[in-house]
Amino acid sequence: LELDPEGIRTARVLRTALDQLYDGQRTGRYRWDQLHNTEQEYAGAFFEINLHREFEFEDGSVLDYRITGLEVDCKYSQEPFGWMIPPEAHGHLCLLLWAHDETSEWRMGLLRIQPEFLGALNRDRKAKLNADGRAAITWIFSDQALPPNVLLHLDRVVVDRIMALKSGQQRINELFRNALGMRVGRRVVATVAQQEDYMKRVRGNGGARTTLQSEGIVILGQFKSHAEIALQLGLEKPSSGESIAIRLAAAAPGDQHVIQLEGKLCRIACGNDPVIPAPALPAV
Repeated sequence: LELDPEGIRTARVLRTALDQLYDGQRTGRYRWDQLHNTEQEYAGAFFEINLHREFEFEDGSVLDYRITGLEVDCKYSQEPFGWMIPPEAHGHLCLLLWAHDETSEWRMGLLRIQPEFLGALNRDRKAKLNADGRAAITWIFSDQALPPNVLLHLDRVVVDRIMALKSGQQRINELFRNALGMRVGRRVVATVAQQEDYMKRVRGNGGARTTLQSEGIVILGQFKSHAEIALQLGLEKPSSGESIAIRLAAAAPGDQHVIQLEGKLCRIACGNDPVIPAPALPAV
């Protein structure tokens, strides 16, 4: 908690580890069920390594880490309470991680492993926590927000249609058309574009910002001026590496969440608002 009082760094680590597993830029994958069984089995190592790097824990002698002089084992499970506790962790502290990409949630808890907390052993002498063990967990973070994977929040049919388009630029344009008001991270852009210069497909000068402007759509980025626009419009501000697309309409007197761009008052468009070209966003 001293290192990460709000869980922001840990959430970023979990997001990064999931995206590394999907390897979307090369594979186009974005879901857990698209991973091979062996990738799922070794997923815990990605989380343990990324957490190690982020917080610069000391190496453990027996377990993964040494934190404030104590041996700590790091365990990740895709399913709630699915951690497999090894025999070498008995009597030691376990840092227990769970993240669910589809619901954009994660948890982190701490438990000193005791025999009475464990169920039946498997062939590797590992065991899951029983009811007593689950009840004894001290939750450091519970049901926290995971940076979203927007592809999991769109209809599967829509995502399939986007991914079937031939060019990376076409796919990025269609992604932002269908993800209005949603936070789109760099890894999602990489997965959809599947190109080395994937962020170029978002920018102006021929990217999605240029193409979608004629449809009334602007794409807010991580720039300070863009974050201020997002807040004025009642949206979450984009975090580092994120983009948010919105369609704008002309604002009327008394409208709430209004911004002024190129001398024009604008608000977020409703479904029945006519499509008009969007004003240009500030460059920074």
